[in-house]
This record gives sequence, C-alpha cells and structure tokens, in this order.
Amino acid sequence: MAIKKMGAQTVKLLNPPSIVSTGTIVGPKEGEGPLKEYFDVIIEDDLFGEDSWEKSESKLQKEAIKNALDKISFPLNKIDYIFGGDLLNQIIASGFSARDLQIPFFGLYGACSTMSESLSLGAMIVDGGYADKVICVTSSHFSTAERQFRFPLELGNQRPLTAQWTVTGSGASIVSSEGNGPYITHITTGKIIDPGIKDANNMGAAMAPAAADTIISHFKDTGFTLDDYDYIVTGDLATIGKEILLDLAKEEGLDLTEKHRDCGLEIFNNEKQDTHAGGSGCGCSASVFNGYFYNLLENGKINRILLVSTGALHSPTSAQQGESIPGIAHAVSVCTSLGKEG
Repeated sequence: MAIKKMGAQTVKLLNPPSIVSTGTIVGPKEGEGPLKEYFDVIIEDDLFGEDSWEKSESKLQKEAIKNALDKISFPLNKIDYIFGGDLLNQIIASGFSARDLQIPFFGLYGACSTMSESLSLGAMIVDGGYADKVICVTSSHFSTAERQFRFPLELGNQRPLTAQWTVTGSGASIVSSEGNGPYITHITTGKIIDPGIKDANNMGAAMAPAAADTIISHFKDTGFTLDDYDYIVTGDLATIGKEILLDLAKEEGLDLTEKHRDCGLEIFNNEKQDTHAGGSGCGCSASVFNGYFYNLLENGKINRILLVSTGALHSPTSAQQGESIPGIAHAVSVCTSLGKEG
C-alpha cells in the first residue's frame, strides 16, 4: 500500500531527511552576478584547467561534491549513492564524474529539472531506509550546452531576446537520514506538458505550463496554501516563462505574484550582463538553491520553500526532426522545522 502518497502526484515523507550540507561552484560570468557571495568557488576560466568544456563540466561536479563533503568533514566512501545528471548526451559530465568518484551511481536526465529530480529520488531512498547519506548533484556549462543544442560557438551567432544564458556551474546536496534540517518533507513529481513550442531559443515558454501544472497539483494534493511558503522557486523560466507561469496560475485561482522567485532571474543581472531573458541550465537551480536559498533556510531567514526545477525535454535530433519541446517540472518542499506537514 502506498501509505506515503498524497493525492495524484505527491508523496509525504514520513521520516523527512535533512539536507546537511551543500556545495556550489560557478563560472566567471555567474561570479560577477548578484549572488556571487553565496557560491563556494568561482572559477576564473571556463575550461577550469581542462582541455575541453565537457571535461571542465565534469570537474565542476566533482568539486561541488568535494565542497559539500568538506564542510561536514564526511568521507566520500561513506556515501551510499550519487544521484546526478546534466544536459549532455548520455549525461557524460555526470557519468565521468561518478567514474572517478567510485560511488554507486544513479544517472538521471530531467534536463534543467534534474536538481529537483535528484533531490526527489535521493530523499525517497533515504526516507525509505535504503540509504543513510546520498549526494544529489547536477551541472551545466554554457559552452557545452550551446554547441550541443544550438550553434557552434565559433560562429558567434546573434541570440534572440527570448534566449537564455546557460549557467556554468554545479550544485550538490548531501541528503541524510540524520540532521537538524533543512528537511525535505513533500515531493510532487511532474507530468510532461507540451505547449507545442518548437523554438530552442524560447525555453521559458516551453517550460512554464509544466511548472504551473506541478505547482497547482502540489497545492491540491497537500492542502497547503501560499501562506505556508516563503517562496515558490522555479528553476529557469526567466522573464518570458515567469510571465506565462503567473498568468496560468492566476487562471487557476493561485496568485504567485508576491511569492514567486526564479533562479534564472536571480543568478544574473540581465541588463548589465546581457543575458537576454535570464539564466538556464541544470546548474542554474542547482547553484542558486544550494548556494543562496539554502543559506536563507540554514540561517533561519526563511522557513519553507517549494523548489520547482523546470526542464525542456528536447534533443538536437528531435529539434532537427521538427518536434515540439515538451516541458517537465518537479517540486520539492524544503523547510527548517517540522511543524505543519500537510
């Protein structure tokens, strides 16, 4: 019997695991943005001492994990599992990182929703008693993503105003059966929602309907209200997707205007840094959540957030074949105290 199931899409964790440590590392452009003080490491060169951008991204993951472990002086070989993913074909950044770390590995692909997906599955494994400590990690890199999904960087193509800037960065969470929070209490798994967008330079519009669907489902399933949350945090809808999300939610009687924050809008100063619509990529919500929002939770400045990482589930092949871009969004409820649990 699914005793932890709530409603159609949500589970309530009966033994809510703690996020006991996080690690973050970002690229130079991200390090010039408004959240720079919340990142553990800011690299000076996108190649990060490697001979390819793909190797650089894999190294970002390993460093984010190392940062998280070092903060609590916990040995890597005591970690039960790694849940990791990225944007690259066959998630090679995560796979090669896990190869070097030699920890049992679950490779995930949820596009830019992968941070919430990894936290969801990692928390359920810990809550279920299958592990004591797991690492949830994702990454992205501007240069690896651009040349895979859009254009060779050498062409210097002009980007439309709807385009987003893929974050170079990685974030890692250590999820533990023991700890004093922040706790993961509820997980709402998203459905694939396809609004029919075919423009690979308009990810916000492709993902916003999925974000709206998951957020609305979360409130229906749990009985929570907006008053129970300090923030509803999406992954990387940026300016265009944010507007669509707010409109769609309002149509369902949910006014997110005062509560909504988007990691793609937090990480860059769009006007000064010329990121057009804002940030994107797996590393966007990973670095902003594990850096900025985790800091707010850990220091008691906020009590509960709903992290809703958003993903566009397309590939170079599907785009070339004229397919639309399906969206997905997974929600994770994270709080500092276990007062109201829904």
